Amino acid sequence: VSSSWNVGIINGLSGWTVSVDDVPADTIARRFRYDVALVSTLKDLEEDIMEGLRERGLDDSTCTSGFTVVVKESCDGMGDVSEKHGGGPAVPEKAVRFSFTVMSITVQAEGEEEAVTIFQEQKPNSELSCRPLCLMFVDESDHEMLTAILGPVVAERKAMKESRLILSIGGLLRSFRFYFRGTGYDEKMVREMEGLEASGSTYICTLCDSTRAEASQNMVLHSITRSHEENLERYEIWRTNPFSESADELRDRVKGVSAKPFMETQPMLDALHCDIGNATEFYKIFQDEIGEMYQKNNPPREERRRWRSILDKQLRKKLKLKPVMRMNGNYARRLMTHEAVKVVCELVPSEERRKALTELMELYLQMKPVWRSTCPARDCPDQLCRYSFNSQRFAELLSTTFKYRYEGKITNYLHKTLAHVP
Repeated sequence: VSSSWNVGIINGLSGWTVSVDDVPADTIARRFRYDVALVSTLKDLEEDIMEGLRERGLDDSTCTSGFTVVVKESCDGMGDVSEKHGGGPAVPEKAVRFSFTVMSITVQAEGEEEAVTIFQEQKPNSELSCRPLCLMFVDESDHEMLTAILGPVVAERKAMKESRLILSIGGLLRSFRFYFRGTGYDEKMVREMEGLEASGSTYICTLCDSTRAEASQNMVLHSITRSHEENLERYEIWRTNPFSESADELRDRVKGVSAKPFMETQPMLDALHCDIGNATEFYKIFQDEIGEMYQKNNPPREERRRWRSILDKQLRKKLKLKPVMRMNGNYARRLMTHEAVKVVCELVPSEERRKALTELMELYLQMKPVWRSTCPARDCPDQLCRYSFNSQRFAELLSTTFKYRYEGKITNYLHKTLAHVP
C-alpha cells in the first residue's frame, strides 16, 4: 500500500467510465479502496495485536512476518431507502451494502510449527465489528448494476489474495496476508453471486446439487458439493454446450448454474433466514393441523383462510402475537416456542396429532441452538452431539405424519436445516 494510504472515500464507480445515464453517476455508490480499508482496520486493531503478542509471550521484535488475517465479507440489500419528502437527485430507492469484519489474526513465528492466534473477534456478528466498504443505490436484484459496481472490489480483492501487506504495527514493519471468507450473504445474494438460478428453482440448494424432489425423498443425507470453482466450470459448460445437448439435458448437467459466477462465497447457512423460513413452514403446518388437512383432499381457499384466521386469533389472544404480513425474525422467535405449540394444540382435535406436533417443535428447539450459535462446540455441545439423531427423527416425522405436506416437495431452508447443518 502506498505511503499515502489515507485515500478516504472514493467514487464507487471509479475504474469504470461513466456509462450510467438515468442516474447521476456521482450519487450511485461510495466506497473505500479495499486495501486502504484493511490498513485502517489493522491500524485500529494495533493495540489488540500488540497485546495479543504480549499475552502469548511472543517477542514482538522477532515477529515481523507470518501474520495471517481472516476477513469475513458480507453483502446484503437494504430494502426501501427512498427519500420521504424528497427534492434530491433521482436515485433507485433500494440500497446495497458490502462490508467486512476482521475475524481473527494469527502469527506463525519463525521456526515455529504452529500458528498462534493473537486476535479473535469476540462479537463477530455485532454491528460494532462490521466495517462498511461500499454503499450503493442499487436494487440487489439488478444483477448488471451490482456486478458493475462490485467489479473493482472483486479485482482489488483478487490482487490482495496473491500479495502481502507490509505495515508498521507497534513501530516495526510487519507482513500480513489475507484470507477472504464470503459468509455474510443471504441465499438470494449467494445465488446471484454464484450464478445459480433463483430460489424457486428445482435446484433448491446453494450447497449441494439436490433437486426439490430428491431432497424431499432423502431429507438428511446430503454432503456439501458446490464450490466457486465448480460453478465457474459449469458455467463454461452451460455457455459452450460441448455435448450439443438439449436445454433440459444441459441444465441437468450444470445443475442450475446458468449465469457467470461473479464473487466467491463460502458454503454456509444464514441463521436468521433459516429461522424465518422454518417458522413460516411451522405456521402453515399449524393451520393445516387446525383444519385436519391430513384427512382432506384439496380443500377450497375459503376454508384455508378460515383456519388461518382461527390460528391468528388464538395466537393474538393467548400469546399477544399480532399477525404480520411477512414473517420476520421477531415473530419467528416468538412462534417457535413450547408456549406457542401448546396454544396451537388447544385447537387441534386429535390427541395423536397434538403429540406429533409437540414432538416436532421439541426436536426443532433441540436443533436450533446449533445453527444459531457462533461456536456450537463451546455453546451447546449436547445439542451438537444429538443433532444428526434429532434431524433424522424430524425428517421421519415429516415424511410419515406430515406426509400430506412434504410429498415430493420441501422448502430450501428445511432441506438445509436437516441435511447440511450436521
